[in-house]
Amino acid sequence: MAPDSETRKSARAIYRILTKTYPNVRCELDFSNPLELTIATVLSAQCTDKRVNAVTPALFKKYRNVLAYAKASLNDIEDLIYTTGFFRAKARHIQGLAVKIIEDFDGDVPQTLEELITLPGVGRKTANVVLGHAFDIPGITVDTHFGRLSRRFEWSESKDPVKVEFEVGELIPQEEWTNLSQRMIWHGRRICHSRKPACGACPVAKICPSFGIGEMDKIKAKALVKSDEDFR
Repeated sequence: MAPDSETRKSARAIYRILTKTYPNVRCELDFSNPLELTIATVLSAQCTDKRVNAVTPALFKKYRNVLAYAKASLNDIEDLIYTTGFFRAKARHIQGLAVKIIEDFDGDVPQTLEELITLPGVGRKTANVVLGHAFDIPGITVDTHFGRLSRRFEWSESKDPVKVEFEVGELIPQEEWTNLSQRMIWHGRRICHSRKPACGACPVAKICPSFGIGEMDKIKAKALVKSDEDFR
Protein backbone atom coordinates (compact mmCIF):
# COMPACT_ATOMS: atom_id res chain seq x y z
CA MET A 1 0.00 0.00 0.00
CA ALA A 2 1.35 3.42 -0.95
CA PRO A 3 2.17 5.74 1.98
CA ASP A 4 -0.16 8.65 2.70
CA SER A 5 0.88 12.19 1.85
CA GLU A 6 1.51 13.16 5.48
CA THR A 7 3.94 10.28 6.00
CA ARG A 8 5.81 11.21 2.83
CA LYS A 9 5.84 14.90 3.81
CA SER A 10 7.19 14.09 7.29
CA ALA A 11 9.85 11.74 5.89
CA ARG A 12 11.12 14.34 3.46
CA ALA A 13 11.21 16.99 6.19
CA ILE A 14 13.36 14.72 8.34
CA TYR A 15 15.57 13.91 5.38
CA ARG A 16 16.12 17.62 4.66
CA ILE A 17 17.42 18.04 8.21
CA LEU A 18 19.69 15.01 7.87
CA THR A 19 21.01 16.44 4.60
CA LYS A 20 21.90 19.74 6.30
CA THR A 21 23.42 17.91 9.25
CA TYR A 22 25.52 15.54 7.14
CA PRO A 23 26.12 17.38 3.85
CA ASN A 24 29.29 15.55 2.82
CA VAL A 25 28.45 11.92 3.46
CA ARG A 26 30.71 9.21 2.12
CA CYS A 27 31.15 5.50 2.46
CA GLU A 28 33.17 4.91 5.62
CA LEU A 29 34.84 1.84 4.15
CA ASP A 30 38.11 2.56 2.35
CA PHE A 31 38.31 1.27 -1.22
CA SER A 32 39.65 2.23 -4.65
CA ASN A 33 37.61 -0.02 -6.96
CA PRO A 34 34.40 -2.12 -6.99
CA LEU A 35 36.17 -5.35 -6.03
CA GLU A 36 37.76 -3.76 -2.98
CA LEU A 37 34.43 -2.31 -1.87
CA THR A 38 32.69 -5.67 -2.32
CA ILE A 39 35.30 -7.41 -0.19
CA ALA A 40 35.38 -4.65 2.44
CA THR A 41 31.60 -4.81 2.76
CA VAL A 42 31.67 -8.59 3.17
CA LEU A 43 34.27 -8.11 5.92
CA SER A 44 32.11 -5.48 7.64
CA ALA A 45 29.49 -8.06 8.68
CA GLN A 46 29.47 -8.21 12.50
CA CYS A 47 32.46 -5.85 12.48
CA THR A 48 33.09 -2.11 12.60
CA ASP A 49 34.15 -0.19 9.51
CA LYS A 50 37.10 1.13 11.52
CA ARG A 51 38.38 -2.41 12.10
CA VAL A 52 37.83 -3.34 8.44
CA ASN A 53 39.80 -0.28 7.34
CA ALA A 54 42.68 -1.37 9.57
CA VAL A 55 42.76 -4.79 7.91
CA THR A 56 42.16 -4.08 4.23
CA PRO A 57 45.37 -2.18 3.30
CA ALA A 58 47.51 -5.32 3.71
CA LEU A 59 44.83 -7.51 2.10
CA PHE A 60 44.41 -5.23 -0.92
CA LYS A 61 48.17 -4.88 -1.33
CA LYS A 62 48.69 -8.65 -1.40
CA TYR A 63 45.72 -9.48 -3.66
CA ARG A 64 45.20 -6.92 -6.41
CA ASN A 65 42.58 -8.66 -8.58
CA VAL A 66 40.02 -11.46 -8.62
CA LEU A 67 42.52 -13.96 -10.00
CA ALA A 68 44.84 -13.37 -7.05
CA TYR A 69 42.02 -14.02 -4.58
CA ALA A 70 40.87 -17.09 -6.52
CA LYS A 71 44.35 -18.61 -6.39
CA ALA A 72 45.14 -17.56 -2.82
CA SER A 73 45.59 -19.90 0.11
CA LEU A 74 42.52 -19.71 2.35
CA ASN A 75 44.84 -19.80 5.36
CA ASP A 76 46.66 -16.71 4.12
CA ILE A 77 43.41 -14.81 3.63
CA GLU A 78 42.22 -15.93 7.06
CA ASP A 79 45.42 -14.66 8.69
CA LEU A 80 44.97 -11.23 7.12
CA ILE A 81 41.30 -10.83 8.11
CA TYR A 82 41.38 -12.67 11.44
CA THR A 83 40.49 -9.65 13.59
CA THR A 84 37.25 -8.95 11.67
CA GLY A 85 35.56 -11.98 13.22
CA PHE A 86 34.01 -15.00 11.50
CA PHE A 87 37.22 -15.02 9.50
CA ARG A 88 36.92 -18.56 8.14
CA ALA A 89 33.49 -17.96 6.61
CA LYS A 90 34.55 -14.56 5.32
CA ALA A 91 37.68 -16.00 3.72
CA ARG A 92 35.58 -18.63 1.94
CA HIS A 93 33.18 -15.94 0.76
CA ILE A 94 36.00 -13.75 -0.54
CA GLN A 95 37.57 -16.57 -2.49
CA GLY A 96 34.19 -17.83 -3.64
CA LEU A 97 33.03 -14.47 -4.94
CA ALA A 98 36.33 -14.04 -6.78
CA VAL A 99 35.86 -17.39 -8.51
CA LYS A 100 32.23 -16.56 -9.33
CA ILE A 101 33.20 -13.19 -10.80
CA ILE A 102 35.80 -14.88 -13.02
CA GLU A 103 33.53 -17.71 -14.14
CA ASP A 104 30.24 -15.83 -14.58
CA PHE A 105 31.12 -12.16 -15.09
CA ASP A 106 34.34 -12.14 -17.12
CA GLY A 107 36.37 -10.95 -14.15
CA ASP A 108 34.36 -7.78 -13.48
CA VAL A 109 32.16 -7.09 -10.46
CA PRO A 110 28.57 -7.14 -11.80
CA GLN A 111 26.50 -3.97 -11.79
CA THR A 112 22.99 -5.20 -11.01
CA LEU A 113 21.50 -6.21 -7.68
CA GLU A 114 20.21 -9.47 -9.14
CA GLU A 115 23.71 -10.48 -10.24
CA LEU A 116 25.53 -9.19 -7.17
CA ILE A 117 23.43 -11.25 -4.76
CA THR A 118 24.55 -14.43 -6.56
CA LEU A 119 28.05 -13.84 -5.18
CA PRO A 120 28.96 -15.76 -1.99
CA GLY A 121 28.57 -13.59 1.09
CA VAL A 122 26.70 -10.85 -0.77
CA GLY A 123 23.10 -10.08 0.18
CA ARG A 124 20.90 -7.12 -0.67
CA LYS A 125 22.61 -4.88 1.90
CA THR A 126 26.09 -5.48 0.50
CA ALA A 127 24.81 -5.28 -3.07
CA ASN A 128 23.22 -1.87 -2.47
CA VAL A 129 26.43 -0.56 -0.89
CA VAL A 130 28.40 -1.64 -3.96
CA LEU A 131 25.82 -0.30 -6.41
CA GLY A 132 25.59 3.06 -4.69
CA HIS A 133 29.23 3.76 -3.93
CA ALA A 134 31.10 1.89 -6.67
CA PHE A 135 28.72 2.36 -9.60
CA ASP A 136 26.60 5.39 -8.60
CA ILE A 137 23.41 3.35 -8.95
CA PRO A 138 20.89 4.36 -6.23
CA GLY A 139 20.17 1.74 -3.60
CA ILE A 140 18.87 1.61 -0.03
CA THR A 141 21.18 -0.11 2.44
CA VAL A 142 19.19 -1.40 5.41
CA ASP A 143 21.66 -2.14 8.18
CA THR A 144 20.81 -2.17 11.90
CA HIS A 145 21.06 1.63 12.14
CA PHE A 146 18.85 2.24 9.11
CA GLY A 147 16.22 -0.20 10.34
CA ARG A 148 16.18 1.25 13.85
CA LEU A 149 15.83 4.85 12.62
CA SER A 150 13.15 3.88 10.11
CA ARG A 151 11.02 2.56 12.96
CA ARG A 152 11.76 5.54 15.21
CA PHE A 153 10.82 7.95 12.41
CA GLU A 154 7.69 5.84 11.80
CA TRP A 155 8.64 5.24 8.19
CA SER A 156 8.19 1.50 8.66
CA GLU A 157 7.02 -0.84 11.41
CA SER A 158 8.85 -3.83 9.99
CA LYS A 159 12.05 -5.49 11.18
CA ASP A 160 12.38 -7.24 7.82
CA PRO A 161 15.17 -5.39 5.95
CA VAL A 162 13.60 -6.06 2.55
CA LYS A 163 10.23 -4.67 3.64
CA VAL A 164 11.94 -1.63 5.15
CA GLU A 165 13.88 -1.10 1.93
CA PHE A 166 10.75 -1.03 -0.19
CA GLU A 167 8.63 0.97 2.26
CA VAL A 168 11.23 3.70 2.72
CA GLY A 169 11.84 3.71 -1.02
CA GLU A 170 8.26 4.93 -1.41
CA LEU A 171 8.97 7.98 0.76
CA ILE A 172 12.24 9.37 -0.56
CA PRO A 173 13.12 10.07 -4.24
CA GLN A 174 15.17 7.28 -5.83
CA GLU A 175 18.08 9.54 -6.76
CA GLU A 176 18.62 10.14 -3.02
CA TRP A 177 18.58 6.51 -1.90
CA THR A 178 22.35 6.08 -1.57
CA ASN A 179 22.80 9.38 0.27
CA LEU A 180 19.76 8.63 2.41
CA SER A 181 21.29 5.31 3.44
CA GLN A 182 24.58 6.91 4.40
CA ARG A 183 22.94 9.78 6.30
CA MET A 184 20.70 7.39 8.24
CA ILE A 185 23.71 5.24 9.13
CA TRP A 186 25.77 8.27 10.17
CA HIS A 187 22.93 9.61 12.32
CA GLY A 188 22.42 6.21 13.93
CA ARG A 189 26.11 5.89 14.73
CA ARG A 190 26.62 9.43 15.98
CA ILE A 191 23.40 10.54 17.68
CA CYS A 192 20.41 8.17 17.47
CA HIS A 193 22.08 5.32 19.32
CA SER A 194 20.41 2.00 19.97
CA ARG A 195 20.44 1.98 23.77
CA LYS A 196 20.50 5.66 24.64
CA PRO A 197 19.83 8.12 21.80
CA ALA A 198 21.04 11.67 22.37
CA CYS A 199 17.59 13.25 21.97
CA GLY A 200 18.61 16.52 23.64
CA ALA A 201 21.33 17.08 21.03
CA CYS A 202 19.44 15.80 17.98
CA PRO A 203 18.77 18.15 15.04
CA VAL A 204 15.64 16.16 14.19
CA ALA A 205 14.22 16.50 17.71
CA LYS A 206 11.45 19.01 16.91
CA ILE A 207 9.76 16.73 14.37
CA CYS A 208 10.87 13.24 15.43
CA PRO A 209 7.94 11.00 16.48
CA SER A 210 10.22 9.24 18.98
CA PHE A 211 11.66 12.33 20.63
CA GLY A 212 12.01 11.69 24.37
CA ILE A 213 13.04 8.03 24.34
CA GLY A 214 16.65 8.95 25.05
CA GLU A 215 18.68 11.46 27.03
CA MET A 216 16.81 14.78 27.13
CA ASP A 217 19.26 16.94 29.05
CA LYS A 218 21.16 18.96 26.45
CA ILE A 219 24.53 18.80 28.18
CA LYS A 220 24.32 15.07 28.93
CA ALA A 221 23.00 14.38 25.43
CA LYS A 222 25.83 16.31 23.81
CA ALA A 223 28.31 14.12 25.71
CA LEU A 224 26.76 11.06 24.05
CA VAL A 225 27.29 12.36 20.52
CA LYS A 226 30.12 10.70 18.62
CA SER A 227 32.32 12.52 16.14
CA ASP A 228 33.66 11.53 12.73
CA GLU A 229 37.02 10.81 14.37
CA ASP A 230 35.46 7.97 16.34
CA PHE A 231 35.01 6.05 13.08
CA ARG A 232 38.42 6.63 11.48
